[in-house]
Amino acid sequence: MFKAENFQFQVVPFHEVVGVGDIQWPESDVAVGISFHALNVKWTTQDSLRPFRPSDAEDFLAWARDDKVTHYLRWKTITSREEALIYIQQVAIPHPWRQSICLDNHSIGYISVKPESSNDRHRAHVGYAIGSEYWGQGIVTAALKIAIPIVFEKFPFLVRLEALVEEDNVGSQKVLEKVGFVREGFLRKYGFNKGEIRDMFIYSFLKTDKIAS
Repeated sequence: MFKAENFQFQVVPFHEVVGVGDIQWPESDVAVGISFHALNVKWTTQDSLRPFRPSDAEDFLAWARDDKVTHYLRWKTITSREEALIYIQQVAIPHPWRQSICLDNHSIGYISVKPESSNDRHRAHVGYAIGSEYWGQGIVTAALKIAIPIVFEKFPFLVRLEALVEEDNVGSQKVLEKVGFVREGFLRKYGFNKGEIRDMFIYSFLKTDKIAS
């Protein structure tokens, strides 16, 4: 199985202009496409972070229909290709920064960073998910390490990234800690998800922090 503890990355242009809200992302934009390659493993598939496309609907459905994947997500399990396409077109593409984690150009998950507004725009919320068959392989950890400097460059007003993780979501906590996020505290009955008010850990990563090696 692929382990992504060691990787290198390079910027790869995404050869089309993608509309994100009222922002146009040209192919020269550093935040549009990123690739990384595993080192010292027998694994040759190119991985990437790139904007979602409508053509990702089938791949997106393959993992977004899994209740294990959506259990900790605010959105409900996707049950059809039509729902997947609507989600991509109305949520993923207009999002300020939601990138598809791809293997061989097939979507297997996502990372999102959403800055707050007005006086709180120095803060941004981080979210991510990946298909359950790829859990425990270090892919999200590697992708998040790549995403962080790109996001701070894309949004120069950002100072702080935040992530809220449910108490029993140990896998997600490990991802953040391996990247270098700091667990700041425990928030009792803080987040509402799937009909319940749940306890959360809050993690942060500052612009001045170092990504863990």
